[in-house]
Amino acid sequence: MRELFDAIAHTARLREVERHNNATPDRRESVAEHSWHLALVCWLLHGEFERESGRSLDLTRMIKMCLMHDLMEIDTGDPSAWAPGDRAGKARAEEAVARRRFGALPGPLAGEFLDLWHEYEAGATAEARLVRGVDRLNPALMRLLTGQGWQDVPAGPEALDRLQLPRVGVSETLTELYGRIREQAQERGLFASEG
Repeated sequence: MRELFDAIAHTARLREVERHNNATPDRRESVAEHSWHLALVCWLLHGEFERESGRSLDLTRMIKMCLMHDLMEIDTGDPSAWAPGDRAGKARAEEAVARRRFGALPGPLAGEFLDLWHEYEAGATAEARLVRGVDRLNPALMRLLTGQGWQDVPAGPEALDRLQLPRVGVSETLTELYGRIREQAQERGLFASEG
């Protein structure tokens, strides 16, 4: 029971890690809020994902990925997707944290968490690729909904396309939702000029 208590206490700290996009016009979003919203969005879109793929998709697996995919950020922090950085170093640091934290879980949970996280990171299944697409779409949605925009990055529509399309392009539904976000952001003048 101690290992479970320790894991529960540690994962509660995901609320403390701030993202680079806002949750409201007045405050940053926490990684916990982000993870919860991904899970809800995947649940809402699950039927569309199945319709467009023509196959059954494991919603429980998707929701688990949403809830746990950023747990390493309690220890490593949440770097901005817009900031240049050592992506390989970040991946190594997160792998070390995942092995340590998930390895401390009792019984089959250790393997389940680590395997699921590797599946997500590698985009190894349709479920993982869709969750990764929702994960990429979410900050753009929040920047639109809160009016934060992309002035702080600074990024224009073409830069956003370069970031978004490789991941949201796995799904017609995600691509259409991204198109709506991009269009509304342009209409509201939320992009920085690229010129």
